[in-house]
Amino acid sequence: MSWQVAVGGPLLTVDHRVRTAVTHARHAADSTVLNRLAQFLSDLGDGGIAVPALLATGALAAWLLHRGPSATPRRWWLPLPTAALTALLIPLLVVPAKVYFARPGPLGLPLVPGQWGWYPSGHTSTACIAYGTGALLLGRALRAAVRRVLYAATAVLGLGVGAGLVWCDYHWFLDVLAGWCLSGLVLWALARRLPSAR
Repeated sequence: MSWQVAVGGPLLTVDHRVRTAVTHARHAADSTVLNRLAQFLSDLGDGGIAVPALLATGALAAWLLHRGPSATPRRWWLPLPTAALTALLIPLLVVPAKVYFARPGPLGLPLVPGQWGWYPSGHTSTACIAYGTGALLLGRALRAAVRRVLYAATAVLGLGVGAGLVWCDYHWFLDVLAGWCLSGLVLWALARRLPSAR
């Protein structure tokens, strides 16, 4: 997908088809509520919202593990540095890719000097990595049934952020799809490194 974006390959027709379909759906729905919901979901991918939520969730997870039963892992403090390092990792992964691909957004405006580009979607990556990491950290302190609900809700939230970005014409579909893929790789690697949940 990244190769197709870099060379302007035929896969980019997917973006145009999705954008046309979403534009028709948005005009047909003509719903202020739906537009506001999409904007709200898009805003949840902002680093000023997602990163503090990640750090707060890491602190909550550490506190729950620390005060938990004696079976709690001795490394109760692990969510704190994990959350902080993940918060630093997000721009280190996303910004160089945006600069490299320098893809214009769906409105067709050319990039101005110093602008990063739209691929991959930073809001999608930030939301999915931040909220997903928070869920993985918090899930270690929760019962299995609650943990499953948390993971499912977090996945729906990540999908919602991406859908909101496409609905509002902030990103091409492939920008969002790349953000989901990048986030999936990061969360998969993190889940393998974290001690198992109780």
